Amino acid sequence: MSTVPGTRVDPASARTTGPTLTVKPLRHPVRTACGVLASLCLAGVVWSVAKNPNLEWATVGQYLFHERTLSGLGVTVYLTVVCMVIAVLGGTLLAIMKLSDSLLLRVISDGYVWLFRGVPLLVQIIFWGFLGAFYQRLIIGIPFTDVVFYSAETNRLVTATVAAVLALGLNAAAYAAEIVRGGISSVDAGQREAAYALGLTPGQTMRRIVLPQAMRVIVPPLGNEVITMMKMTALVSVIAGNDLMTNLQSIYSMNFKVIPLLTVACLWYLTLTTALTLGQRYLERRFGRGVTAARTGSGPRTTTVTGGDQA
Repeated sequence: MSTVPGTRVDPASARTTGPTLTVKPLRHPVRTACGVLASLCLAGVVWSVAKNPNLEWATVGQYLFHERTLSGLGVTVYLTVVCMVIAVLGGTLLAIMKLSDSLLLRVISDGYVWLFRGVPLLVQIIFWGFLGAFYQRLIIGIPFTDVVFYSAETNRLVTATVAAVLALGLNAAAYAAEIVRGGISSVDAGQREAAYALGLTPGQTMRRIVLPQAMRVIVPPLGNEVITMMKMTALVSVIAGNDLMTNLQSIYSMNFKVIPLLTVACLWYLTLTTALTLGQRYLERRFGRGVTAARTGSGPRTTTVTGGDQA
């Protein structure tokens, strides 16, 4: 067996293969120049901010781990976790109701989503914060009768933290409902039919077949909703919710160090956002296994041209 010049022989199979061709990426000088210009502009802005004497880095360092700052940070994390639990559970229930064959359940779900998505979140927070002006007492009993099981003053039960949880959680549930509904709808109907043929109940089909597959579609937008929720907790400062923003506002209202303390808030919000983003990416990879194509490297690609046997 002879070989043609310019080819190499594969020792494992004793077959001739073509020459190895290296594909080099095209050069983009305009794109490179734009990238350099953008980097210079960004570096200039960062340098200008960092060297601005009004930022007062000493004050930032003083209050970055201050007791009241960490206390407010804990409330912010607590509100985010609790409200997202309410949002996910409530949103899943609303999504199932929205996809139900019952007209009444669909109307109730649509009405809930319409109401809580239509009213601005800030208005909802203020409404729940001043619920005592609407209902002086909260009463549990049998409607249209004088039978009362429990009664208490509204202002004693609905504190600022409770009002924040109700406003943020119920509002986020309306958005989560649409996210979950879209994820459930993305699963092929044949999956349900196959599950029913195997004897699974509708509830088992939803828990074991539909929702695990829908998570691949649900996780990315729901992760964005978690990050949005964390940032929206700053709005509860209007009802003195004792969150991070509330505590920092109370500090700079006394020492008038507005910019340094707002910088402290920005640093902590960016830290929480980074942590949540990393968690979201992990979940996306976790639920996208077997579906998402593996990423390839960005270096030069190598292609081998294969030829037949040469006599």
